[in-house]
Amino acid sequence: MPSTDSPKPGDAVVRRPRASEIAPVSFEVKTRTVSVRGPTSPLVLIYGFIGIIAIGTGLLMLPIARNIDGNTSFFNQLVTALFTATSAVAVTGLSVVDTYEAWTFFGQAVIMLLFFIGGLGFMTGAAFLMLIIGQRLGLRGQLLLRAGLAESRLGEITSLVRKIVVFSVAVQVVGTLLLFLRWYVFGQLWKDISLGEAIWQSAFHSVSAFNNAGFDILPDALVGGASLEPFRADIPILLILATLIIVGGLSYFVIMDVGSNRKFRRWRLDTKLVIVGTSALLIFGMGVFLASEWSRPETLGQQSVPAKIVNAFFHSTTTRTAGFATVDYNEISPANQFTTETLMVIGGASASTAGGIKINTFMVIIFTIAATLGGKTRVNAFGRELPAAIIQRAMVVGAAATAMLMALFLALVTVQPDLDFQKALFEVISAFGTVGLRTGITADLNSAARIVIVVAMFLGRFGPLTLALLMVGRESDEPYRFATERVRIG
Repeated sequence: MPSTDSPKPGDAVVRRPRASEIAPVSFEVKTRTVSVRGPTSPLVLIYGFIGIIAIGTGLLMLPIARNIDGNTSFFNQLVTALFTATSAVAVTGLSVVDTYEAWTFFGQAVIMLLFFIGGLGFMTGAAFLMLIIGQRLGLRGQLLLRAGLAESRLGEITSLVRKIVVFSVAVQVVGTLLLFLRWYVFGQLWKDISLGEAIWQSAFHSVSAFNNAGFDILPDALVGGASLEPFRADIPILLILATLIIVGGLSYFVIMDVGSNRKFRRWRLDTKLVIVGTSALLIFGMGVFLASEWSRPETLGQQSVPAKIVNAFFHSTTTRTAGFATVDYNEISPANQFTTETLMVIGGASASTAGGIKINTFMVIIFTIAATLGGKTRVNAFGRELPAAIIQRAMVVGAAATAMLMALFLALVTVQPDLDFQKALFEVISAFGTVGLRTGITADLNSAARIVIVVAMFLGRFGPLTLALLMVGRESDEPYRFATERVRIG
């Protein structure tokens, strides 16, 4: 017989779920962050470079490294050594003393080694050293290098480190050879220069130019002027140095992408932004330099037309990060000074030897502004959409750089209020952009002001990079969104 409990046709059936089926589900969403301590933290870069600066300062304090001035106190000697070591590691080029006169051959060699390491990068250099001595690059090191080099393929990090170092050394060797040919074989840097001195001068300036360091060891009395001013009419030298600066400021990744993919449409978006941005800034800086200095006797007025054009190109190149100069920047026009300050802030490409907020960041900001003014909700560049995270990073780096410049300038004029306003601003921007151009006040800075410039050089070189790496490590997808509400803008 059928059970009396069976539902009859037409009856409603209500099933009561078990308690386990309706119990609330609890889960925790962990935000992916990067610790500020430990071997995987981006702050390892900061710790590493602080250590290198400390070692460099100690080496420059040795009697064998410097031409001792008995009238200078130990504290002033320490500040000078710290200033020089920081300027070298940060590949800036600012100096409170004459590099040729103040430092011996050993001291100059220490300075060159410091800006070679600074241009190469601490993690890349450390990784390459480990590979040379046969040590294996661990997973943590590879992860940090991948973040710093913007390389997504983890398995190729070791090979990439080798290629970067070999490429950098090869370019600097070629630069040394070209300078040597010009300064010794097909001419003389100065009368009766020895073979060894010619080789050393060529090597030092090739490494300095490629790493965008801006240091020079040219004896003013022998070459006939300060820095590169005696070479205003030497077009081959200016073109060699400008080429080294550009190659160093583009980065290995951009150059390899251009070399392997000859057509513009096949380049990566990063490469397109760097090449287009660099070309536009070179043309812009060159045009302003020519227009503002063409007939001024203090700068270009006495030069031939080809020399004027090459000098304008050279200064448009060196202004964005290298710091070499064939004119006295204390004599340039206000329009050229403002343009120079703007280019110094922008700098060169990411993952290159250049400083500044980087051309990549600047181009993202430009495309974002253009899209916003055009009423677009998405930012597109060369047929590709820029991720919101990249846009946010660029805006944060730009805003942070502006805030740091304001704070550093305020600190400088506070500790030394007698400084000229325009010259003090130029000095801070030059230090923060790791450019090294100067208007003549660097040697007159007091000890406190020199410390401010040291901080500016360090923050300018490593602040934007570290900030970007920290933002990469803290990316996360929010599990919820708040209600939208508009605010007034403008």
